[in-house]
Amino acid sequence: MNDMTPTSAERAAKLEGMGCKRKRVEDIRFVQGKGNYVDDLKLPGMLYGDFNRSPHAHARIKKIDTTKAAAVPGVVAVITAETLKTVNLAWMPTLAGDVQMVLADGKVLFQNQEVAFVIADSRDAAADGADLVEVEYEPLPVNVNPLKAMAQGAPMIREDLKDKTDGAHGKRKHYNHIFAWQAGDKAATDAAFAKADVTIRELIVYPRCHPCPLETCQCVASFDKIKGELTLWGTFQAPHVIRTVGSLISKIPEHKIHVIAPDIGGGFGNKVGAYPGYICSIVASIVTGVPVKWVEDRIENLSTTAFARDFHMDMEIAATKDGKVTAMRCYTIADHGAFDACANATKWPAGLFSIISGAYDFPTAHVLVDGVYTNKAPGGVAYRCSFRVTEAAYAIERAMDIMAQKLGMDPAEFRIKNLIRREQFPYTSAFGWQYDSGDYHTAMNKAMEAVNYKKLRAEQKAKREAFKRGETRELMGIGVVFFTEIVGAGPSRACDILGIAMFDSAEIRIHPTGSGICRLGTKSQGQGHETTYAQIIATELGLPADNIAVEEGNTDTAPYGLGTYGSRSTPVSGAATAMACRKIKAKAQMIAAYMLEVHDDDLEWDVDRFQVKGNPERFKTMTELAWAAYHEVPPGMEPGLEAINYYDPPNFTFPFGAYICVVDVDFDTGTTKVRRFYALDDCGTRINPMIIEGQIHGGLTEAFAIAMGQEIHYDDEGNVTTASFMDYFLPTAVETPHWETDWTPMSAACRASRTRSTTRSRSSARPTSRCRTTIGAPGRPRKNSGCTRKKPDGILYAWGRHPEVLGA
Repeated sequence: MNDMTPTSAERAAKLEGMGCKRKRVEDIRFVQGKGNYVDDLKLPGMLYGDFNRSPHAHARIKKIDTTKAAAVPGVVAVITAETLKTVNLAWMPTLAGDVQMVLADGKVLFQNQEVAFVIADSRDAAADGADLVEVEYEPLPVNVNPLKAMAQGAPMIREDLKDKTDGAHGKRKHYNHIFAWQAGDKAATDAAFAKADVTIRELIVYPRCHPCPLETCQCVASFDKIKGELTLWGTFQAPHVIRTVGSLISKIPEHKIHVIAPDIGGGFGNKVGAYPGYICSIVASIVTGVPVKWVEDRIENLSTTAFARDFHMDMEIAATKDGKVTAMRCYTIADHGAFDACANATKWPAGLFSIISGAYDFPTAHVLVDGVYTNKAPGGVAYRCSFRVTEAAYAIERAMDIMAQKLGMDPAEFRIKNLIRREQFPYTSAFGWQYDSGDYHTAMNKAMEAVNYKKLRAEQKAKREAFKRGETRELMGIGVVFFTEIVGAGPSRACDILGIAMFDSAEIRIHPTGSGICRLGTKSQGQGHETTYAQIIATELGLPADNIAVEEGNTDTAPYGLGTYGSRSTPVSGAATAMACRKIKAKAQMIAAYMLEVHDDDLEWDVDRFQVKGNPERFKTMTELAWAAYHEVPPGMEPGLEAINYYDPPNFTFPFGAYICVVDVDFDTGTTKVRRFYALDDCGTRINPMIIEGQIHGGLTEAFAIAMGQEIHYDDEGNVTTASFMDYFLPTAVETPHWETDWTPMSAACRASRTRSTTRSRSSARPTSRCRTTIGAPGRPRKNSGCTRKKPDGILYAWGRHPEVLGA
């Protein structure tokens, strides 16, 4: 071989594929202010919408007078619930199986609820008109405490449901009750507690918080009366779901609805569901015949759009005297606000909360969750994690600390004693989840060694002694957590939204020159999809990542997908991307065999090419094969090099991590300084380590905010007291600590386990061979070592070695 010929490693480096710290290609436009957001969209004749909102948390509407609002110069129309009733759009379905008022119908149920929608030729005119809508209210008793929601005589929130004994998820216990959901073995758990040596019980509250993305929720609706088509631009994390829901609500045929999600300035689950602003904009465009834009302000975003958390968890653990856990049970009241609009998978009204057993080997466990209505804004989203996993992780980790304290054990050592062992994987939890793989003890030990845990505990002990002697007013705290998540929502046997299975999709087209385009059913809100999906393709197909364009967010061009939320994009759509690549690769292998006049089994893949086994100087690169696919395909084969894949994963994925935080606390003022925060994660295959670090930094910063007091707070009258950034704590670079990130590579045992059972393994395992065919050179007989299939026109098509990935 020529000394100048690049090695496999050199060629792989040039691809910038998986594992490369490739710079985010999106940032080229973002840092220059060239992003394309909804509010940048300006259409001819466009009008603007704004809401009149309720000052009350609970009140009956006696009268709405729009006369003064309609008289404001520039105001075109004012829409109320009565207007929407004429087109059967006063109420809309939610993703959770409930229904929700679009505009207040008869009464308001939370402060700042939408009452009237004013349409005008400018934002200022719409705002002025909204201020002049006159509403006469009769205040009603308010309840914002979920623990009192099902008390006798509690204010009835949903009068429309007062006579309904059944809800979307079974029997209702009370007029403010939404659902009761449980998992685990109650009888076995109760029996374990009855004979336990040691038990603890604690009410653990994870307060209501808000994703508060930089860009608020907004949309532009444009209805073409001639074509009968609706185009909707918006901040949508799941464009296809919005299209389907929009069709169900409006009765416009789905093929006549075009949903486009341009650049999105953060989502974090806040932009999954449908909001009244979307519906009102659509109705306004249909009524006026021109585009209508709705953009909410920060106060509206914080006080009315989807919240996160608000779980009140009565948590118990049972253990032996020597510190081995024997059982866990938890009763939770989940505050869903005035409407059940949570963005959970249909079958999981409390989300994936049954991951609450965490990384620990509990022989038995039981969890019961009651969802209730209160006079708060509706919602409930997967903020910075999968559905309700953060609440579950907080509950189990806090409870483990309490049990360790009661047993007199070090919290880290107590965790180590109870972590699931590597040889137990694949592990079935007490709730029935099958954890694919893990090496928990290695991760925990690495974290403890990295921070010199024993030395920290010795320093902490010395400080406490000094404090007792009056030598210092500062105390030292050490926090330890070990978590296991359940992410990658997608298995159709477990997840759907409104009856649509939570698969996801990828469509890849390779052009003759070796560049390509990938279109997906997900939608990035800052995660770097345009960068990482291209890296998957680069590794799979041997084409430079810079030569791959990635498109999302347009329902006219992207294959149907369930969107981005709940940490599902890469495990599901990323796997779909890899599988689509393998369909392309299988066809390319047959073209290469034809060009090199060998059996396809005589070829092997090397980074960016197929080469003849034992004779690597005879090869065809993927770029060459791309060109050949459009002019030199074997007889009977269709030209082109493209594929589409809808991926339904066989299981969730279960990443894990160990975090250790060291703080110094001033005893007199309570001032807390984070001295050190070490975060070790195992997320499986690391596609782009730099983006992973950025995502962890963002998640830690948001968690830091909640730990330091971030909360959507209501007073007893239902007034939101944290509806602006003056009151709702959002950390800046000044307050945010320095984060140390680390990771553990997968062990051989983990890799083997994931090859057996996980989403990641399915996206990385080579398709099995069931049918092999060699395509000879022109004039040579076709050797068949497997089978060929006859197409209807009588042409024999060589399916090659992977018929299952070519549509056989």
